[in-house]
Amino acid sequence: MTTTLHQTYVYVGLAGEGLNVGSGGLYRQIDGQEDWESLTDGLPEEPNVRALLVHPKKPELVYAGTQLGVYRSRDRGDHWEALETSGPDLEVWSLAFHPHNPDIIYAGYFPCAVHRSTDGGDTWQRLNTDGVKFPHLTTVMPPLDKRVIGLAINPANPLEIYGAIEVGGLIATRDGGETWESVMDGPHTHIHTLDLHGVQVSSADPDSVFAISRIALFRSRDRGDRWELVPTKQLFPGGSYCRDLLVAPNDPNTMFLAMGAGGGASPRGTQESGNLFRSRDVGESWEELNLGETSPTRLYGVVMDPAAPERVYTVNWDAKVYASHDGGDTWSASQAPAEISRSRHVYALACG
Repeated sequence: MTTTLHQTYVYVGLAGEGLNVGSGGLYRQIDGQEDWESLTDGLPEEPNVRALLVHPKKPELVYAGTQLGVYRSRDRGDHWEALETSGPDLEVWSLAFHPHNPDIIYAGYFPCAVHRSTDGGDTWQRLNTDGVKFPHLTTVMPPLDKRVIGLAINPANPLEIYGAIEVGGLIATRDGGETWESVMDGPHTHIHTLDLHGVQVSSADPDSVFAISRIALFRSRDRGDRWELVPTKQLFPGGSYCRDLLVAPNDPNTMFLAMGAGGGASPRGTQESGNLFRSRDVGESWEELNLGETSPTRLYGVVMDPAAPERVYTVNWDAKVYASHDGGDTWSASQAPAEISRSRHVYALACG
């Protein structure tokens, strides 16, 4: 429950990828204040921050996934410590808490790997992904490889975990992470190549899995066996560039979808934009939200504060953060003071 004393801290992580890797960075703002701070103490010299987590019960605990592994802060980002992960030279692309025990954390990596900690990040175990075989119909995007860009744990059955693979479909485990396998050989359209950007499961419909891609939102109603396109507004001919999907922590029927036009499978010359959608019926129907303006670039994240779930935040490629204090009905905007380029733009958003 929200208290008048609770302050929400918002975190934005910057990075690049492939041949386009710049200095990265991590910024923080206290909701309601104008200033943004650059966080550096204890992080790598040029941190590429592609994943962020804030502890749902202890917001002073923050986790950042970087090109040198997982880092932890015990003071809302003022200071950071490197955690001893179970393998060197692995870039972190995703982080997820166990839905009932936040001491259990999963990390997704490039190249494709999943690690687990059962003690809040002190120690890590590399899980068995040897059984993963990627679909044949995937994009060749050298020098990129299969990376775990999103993780989702079924809140009704935490032994069931899904991993979205950028340019590689979906992987899953049914035994809490001990063994993994590919569970998606589709969906296919004439411009879709299993290039996923995220995955979510809601306790309101735990048999359904939602996966987002560079072209559309898809749903499986049978835990990944078969897939269907979820109709949403097309932001360019053929689809929409979907980048983040969120199940509301206070209401499993409510979901948010951050997407836009430009990039991905957009036709050359597409006018870029960022658009946020909300569903109140577990993805059956979607409404576009009015951010107060049309974002000039694609949205890259959407988060809610578990301690104050009326506070919703979304961010675009250019590090402009849109904030709502009424569950998404009205919005204000704030620009993080980051130099943005092809090699240094937003990848991660978190709050708490």
